[in-house]
Amino acid sequence: MRIRGSLPIALAFVFFAAALCAPKVADVSAQQASTGALLNPSTLNEKAPDTFQASFDTTAGTFVVEVHREWAPHGADRFYNLVKSGFYDENRFYRVTALMAVWGINGDPAVAKAWIGARIQDDPTHVHSNTKGTVAFFQANKRTTQTFVNLADNSGVLDIQIVPFGEIVTGMDVAEKLYAGYGEEPPNGSGPDLNRFHEEGNAYLEREFPKLDYIKKATIVTP
Repeated sequence: MRIRGSLPIALAFVFFAAALCAPKVADVSAQQASTGALLNPSTLNEKAPDTFQASFDTTAGTFVVEVHREWAPHGADRFYNLVKSGFYDENRFYRVTALMAVWGINGDPAVAKAWIGARIQDDPTHVHSNTKGTVAFFQANKRTTQTFVNLADNSGVLDIQIVPFGEIVTGMDVAEKLYAGYGEEPPNGSGPDLNRFHEEGNAYLEREFPKLDYIKKATIVTP
């Protein structure tokens, strides 16, 4: 009788253990779905709201970017989709100088390579200047995912080719304290080699540039 009586208890334990594991399986499936979307840039083409904010939780603190679609519609749409899809999560600030802080290469080599040719149209320049705190993509028929914030007033140098789509409205002090010790990429500095970064992903940066700050999570915070 004791053996028979222990069977329901054993079964209950098995079902309880399975229930505990279920959320983990769901999390893995969600992560796989997210990665699958990031491998297909053409599917991430949602139109951005006219104005919205995106919060960047980084290892140096949090800053908030307010986007104005009228400044640069194509740039705003691309930024909106990158944030919303989780593309920027775990991104390193791989190039930080006195003039700008740059991020926007995904730490998964497969994802990074999928976006190399995913270019967007240029937006008209001179709509808004590259003043301190503004955020933009590198331009001149090459805009994909590399994003930067102007840490100085770069309007005189960049306005001819680059138009910002937004600006930091909270946490500019955070952007200004991102680790800048490595400087420019080779041969002009001791920063990461972008070819190796694309090939090896975040593993390369974690191993050889461990002091780089990075984005823990980027989220859309206002419609």
